[in-house]
Amino acid sequence: MSNPDEPTNNNHAASPATTATPTTDVENPTPGVGVGVSAITGRWKREDLLNRGSLIARGLALLFSLLSFIIMASNKHGDWKNFDHYEEYRYLLAIAILSTLYTGGQALRHVNVIWKGKQMFEQRIFAMVDFFGDQLVAYLLISSASSAIPLTNRMRESQDNIFTDSSASAISMSFLAFLSLALSAMVSGYKLSTQSYI
Repeated sequence: MSNPDEPTNNNHAASPATTATPTTDVENPTPGVGVGVSAITGRWKREDLLNRGSLIARGLALLFSLLSFIIMASNKHGDWKNFDHYEEYRYLLAIAILSTLYTGGQALRHVNVIWKGKQMFEQRIFAMVDFFGDQLVAYLLISSASSAIPLTNRMRESQDNIFTDSSASAISMSFLAFLSLALSAMVSGYKLSTQSYI
């Protein structure tokens, strides 16, 4: 047996795995020629893609919220077939209006930022407002849709008519607006997590 403290004589050729490779410093990398420029342009492209994706998601949320608002507000067919007789439908309408206003304002702000290239306030403040606002409005949308579904199902069991069909379509538009805002909240969360706070 050999002593672990004694060097061993190994006549084998040095394998590629045991050759000394230069270690890279992950904390403080030294940029090579052209590495910094490509990293910067890659970051710009990623930020541009995130901004456009967020605008598209908010635009879709605006469209679906507006459709939900219009469909529910026009759901008046006389007697018991008026949406304002039911608390759940009034709640759905109120949240659809709120979501339409929020997503419309956010979409206009995003278009302004993309068009002019500068923001009114710090980017960090807008990242927080985007993240928390998207989450809050998305929660309200799914809450209003889930409160109106049981009522619509009970009505559809007794009879299926234009009132229940309109209610179901308004609920589905609110759900699609929720999905769009949930996607936007994920993008906003990514933007918020990559902010530098120095």
